[in-house]
Amino acid sequence: MDGFDTIVSVDWLKANINHDQLIVLDASIPKVGSQSLKPNQKYIPKARFFDIKNAFSDVNATFPNTIPSEIQFETEAQKLGINNTSFIVVYDALGIYSSPRAWWLFKTFGHNNVAVLDGGLPEWEASGYVTEHKYKTDFKSGNFTAKYNPNNVVYFESIEAISKDPDFTIIDARSNDRFTSKVKEPRAGLRSGTIPNSINLPHDAILEGYKLKSIDELRLIFETILKQNQHIVFSCGSGITASVLSLAATIIGYNNSVYDGSWTEYGTLKSSIMKQPNTWTKDELLAYILIFIAHSDLDETKKEKNYILSRVNKDVYNRVHEKFEEDNDYQSIQNIIEAVKTHDYYRNDFADLFADIKLMAFADGEMDQMEKAAYNLLKKILKA
Repeated sequence: MDGFDTIVSVDWLKANINHDQLIVLDASIPKVGSQSLKPNQKYIPKARFFDIKNAFSDVNATFPNTIPSEIQFETEAQKLGINNTSFIVVYDALGIYSSPRAWWLFKTFGHNNVAVLDGGLPEWEASGYVTEHKYKTDFKSGNFTAKYNPNNVVYFESIEAISKDPDFTIIDARSNDRFTSKVKEPRAGLRSGTIPNSINLPHDAILEGYKLKSIDELRLIFETILKQNQHIVFSCGSGITASVLSLAATIIGYNNSVYDGSWTEYGTLKSSIMKQPNTWTKDELLAYILIFIAHSDLDETKKEKNYILSRVNKDVYNRVHEKFEEDNDYQSIQNIIEAVKTHDYYRNDFADLFADIKLMAFADGEMDQMEKAAYNLLKKILKA
């Protein structure tokens, strides 16, 4: 099909919308934290609803948006009238948000003739093209056959080993405020934090308005944060915006996978393991070190506590403080050493860490002798 590629423009779709092998899918979902899309939703003509949350997720799984089984995906795709010869264009109502998840699912289950509509419904409407108020439903079942590709997916069982493997880079698509724990996770009860050694690239950093940035801009973004020949694993909250980054990386030629459970799974399954320092997030480690210094003179002042709370959120502080109270001085030092080994700390990271320690110690006006001793001990054992 002429002009069909991983990403297609609204002009291309308008010109080809009546092609007998073309199927348009609306994969819209509300943003995390929202309950619904805008009322009186409009649709691109001939669109069929690709139900990410129900038909195309394992609704019996513990975590949201879990990838369905091969047979479930095949059955639901057939219900949408999809054939093995179909060319699929998927879009969403927010521009490029959930549509890449549908694209990724089709690629994962062996269907390569699938594209994302650049700019989605907002770009379609901005171009003056007509919309409808009903989905297309008058179609026959298709003959789509699913063939699962395990290379597209990473699961919890392997993510910890991947986080320690220099041949891999884990990129987190959440906002920087979520990645750095400056704000709480939008899902009730989910702790803040990051997968060890992951780096942050918010999914909207690769967008210009509702559309993807140019190929050259995407290359520059990824070249800036990646080492050569690394396989990328994308994570986010629950696999939706990780797929946005997967789309961009695929377009510019990077091998990549999506960690399906993402932070919702990792943060939940690791949430009660403060007893194992090699599972601590960087925020938990920072909080532990600052609390250790604050207590070196046996008394954490209110100003010191306030400084710690300016660097990590209250949930992290409370969780770490409870752990710290269980440990003696020797255990605290061993915990810090083990936790630091889990993360890739470079010279600048240590400089920032010890700057934090000094600022916290001076929060009450001075760094006393005990705090100085603890500070120097940490510098020695961490070889900073």
